[in-house]
Amino acid sequence: MSRVFRTGLVSVTFRNLAPEAIVAAAQEASLEGIEWGGDVHVPPEDVEQAERVTEMTKAAGLEIPSYGSYFRLAEQPVETFEPVLRTATILGAPNIRVWAGRLGSAQADATYHERARSDARRIAEMAAEAGITLSYEYHRNTLADSHEATLQLLSDVGRADVHTYWQPETDRSLEENKEALTALLPHLSHIHVFHWVGNERRALAEGADVWNEYFQTIRSTGRQHWALLEFVANDSLDSFRQDAATLNRLVQSA
Repeated sequence: MSRVFRTGLVSVTFRNLAPEAIVAAAQEASLEGIEWGGDVHVPPEDVEQAERVTEMTKAAGLEIPSYGSYFRLAEQPVETFEPVLRTATILGAPNIRVWAGRLGSAQADATYHERARSDARRIAEMAAEAGITLSYEYHRNTLADSHEATLQLLSDVGRADVHTYWQPETDRSLEENKEALTALLPHLSHIHVFHWVGNERRALAEGADVWNEYFQTIRSTGRQHWALLEFVANDSLDSFRQDAATLNRLVQSA
């Protein structure tokens, strides 16, 4: 039986580092994979870079569970998704993370919502031809800014190959975040892991008890999920190493 949790790093955590340094850091920290980002490390237009990063990642024994794209529904022509998909295919990523627009669900009008739904269906069809799934970034100022809005978007699009990430909302309580997480479990792909107090990045160890609750909730799906470290205190490698050790302990105990 496969493990419920795999551990990894979101490359945008270290936008200032070269891919080689990120691979080395993930390998040293005993993580299992890297979600490469499309803004700095693996831009969708740069095929040679995608091939190079794929080779170095796999040579280090690491996997690429997802491509962290910056494609935004309702904001870009669907045709601009083609290089994103091509890059994900080169990386061998089984999933592409996309953004549900630039407007909060309550701020967007009916036309914007419909354009986002239409875009999601069209790019999901494109991705399906390559055997790749999609996942929404669960984030404020998008149409996936709450569990209610995300569930509505997932329902309206109506495709089993479109999923959602989850991450805690820093201005919500443990109970509120668990409520949102529980509601999204049937559609959950992967998780972005961090511990913030307000807008201050703190050591993941300080939030270990809270994250243990989240992992215990997630494990009930019986599916496999990647727990991906994203952003660390002071953007430092020392903080990352400590957080990675904490993450590994958490998923082992879960």
